[in-house]
Amino acid sequence: MTLLQKPEPALEADRRPSPMPRPALSDDPAAAGPAAADHAPGGAAADHAPGSAAAADQLLTGRTAERYRSEVTAAVARTAARVAAAERPFTGIRPAELAPAVDAVDLDRPLPDADAVLEEMDELYLRDAVWFHHPRYAAHLNCPVVIPALVGEAVLSAVNSSLDTWDQSAGATLMERRLIRWTADRLGLGPDADGVFTSGGSTSNLQGLLIARNHAVAGLRREPGRDRDRLPELLGRLRIFASEASHFSVQKSAALLGLGYDAVITVPTDRQRRMDPAALEQALAASAARGETPMAVVATAGTTDFGSIDPLAACADAAARHGAWLHVDAAYGGGLMTSRRHRSRLAGIEAADSVTVDYHKTFFQPVSSSALLVRSAASLGHVTYYADYLNPASAAAEEIPNQVDKSIQTTRRFDALKLWLTLRTLGPDGIGELLDAAVNLAETAGTLVEAEPDFELAAPVQLSTVVFRFRPPGGSEDAADAAALRIRRALAAEGTAMVAGTRVDGRHWLKLTLLNAEATVDDIRAILDRVRSLGTRPNGGAA
Repeated sequence: MTLLQKPEPALEADRRPSPMPRPALSDDPAAAGPAAADHAPGGAAADHAPGSAAAADQLLTGRTAERYRSEVTAAVARTAARVAAAERPFTGIRPAELAPAVDAVDLDRPLPDADAVLEEMDELYLRDAVWFHHPRYAAHLNCPVVIPALVGEAVLSAVNSSLDTWDQSAGATLMERRLIRWTADRLGLGPDADGVFTSGGSTSNLQGLLIARNHAVAGLRREPGRDRDRLPELLGRLRIFASEASHFSVQKSAALLGLGYDAVITVPTDRQRRMDPAALEQALAASAARGETPMAVVATAGTTDFGSIDPLAACADAAARHGAWLHVDAAYGGGLMTSRRHRSRLAGIEAADSVTVDYHKTFFQPVSSSALLVRSAASLGHVTYYADYLNPASAAAEEIPNQVDKSIQTTRRFDALKLWLTLRTLGPDGIGELLDAAVNLAETAGTLVEAEPDFELAAPVQLSTVVFRFRPPGGSEDAADAAALRIRRALAAEGTAMVAGTRVDGRHWLKLTLLNAEATVDDIRAILDRVRSLGTRPNGGAA
């Protein structure tokens, strides 16, 4: 049975009791008071503004279920048509061109019907959307999404479960927990591992480092005479160690946790842009000599720019020697756990104290879908707070599974459903095949770049990103620097392809981020040819 086939209704009806009818309070609307009379046919509530629907008719209820089906179907049809017709990843529209149309909308005056609303949405959003499914979209870590996950998105949005407590989610809680267990097993974190879904990699990193901070503070309070020190008095000595290619959310997390940006000590990388273990050891030793406390080592499994994977086992050894928490940011590279060809690149991740995984990157899920995993379930207690009105301590004593006990978020979507349906349809190997195709294409793209005398490769291709630039023989650094900016601007303006940009050693480079299994070598050649064509123009093709 596919996801879109209907179950046999008789079987479902046979195993559930018949629904109890709702008792009628009165046959006379007036007897129930003025509010009931207003909702009766012809009552005051029916006298809404001409051409607009009554507010209550917009709620998804048993009464409006068919309307919901019709309007969602219309929106899906319109979106599917746009996806099928997209000839390029972007129209090239500029903010100044689109903003007037958005600003002109009077949000205090609703449109007359659903068709008009969808027409406006098409004009303001779909017409100029950036299409990640297009094979020549190669800019950021945005993936085309699998259809089972989109089915899950439709379901979870309609049911609108909130994953903070059992009494708001029921089976959704258990399904999320099962997926956390599956992910922890794939990473080799051990039988005591646990975790929770989050909104994205930055949030997962923040929670991981929050736990690391509280773990370090607990250690400091065991020092003589410090057991009564308040938190602010203990933060000044804490340091975080991350490579110079790590994600900026490490610095943001340090600031949010009260440590400051300067609490992050950046560690040099090798030629492959991976953290240098010897440099990490030196940085940890120098920090200790200054009387600082190593709070955490953040190793990256898939840097945003280069896809580089730090030597995880060596990082784990260094962290253990210095008593530091090891957090692995695998937001990008975590999908390798499904790869039969490249899984070994994550060797050493099983020694992590916490791990970030973004399913909305290399698991081909819609935004948002991420998770924080921890090797010891007890460490999640650092974020537990009991509120009598939501998750009282008595519920924990009764082993009622309230996910808010593990999360820095309260209200959370059932994003796990998207991954659940994906696994039940494709299986892990299917996800791995999609990722392997992207990695293979990136390796081929790197080979093509290296073979051309007027292109340079910034680092070996390690995952699915290719950092390169156009620099003809004899061209200066300054000329290549300026050309990279002009080329990217021109590509965005014409919309025929989308590439990203970054800085490497102070210079501007271009970047291909490849996550589309349907992109081909011909697509890569076309992008490179266009880059060359724009690069040979005096102004890089800029308007």
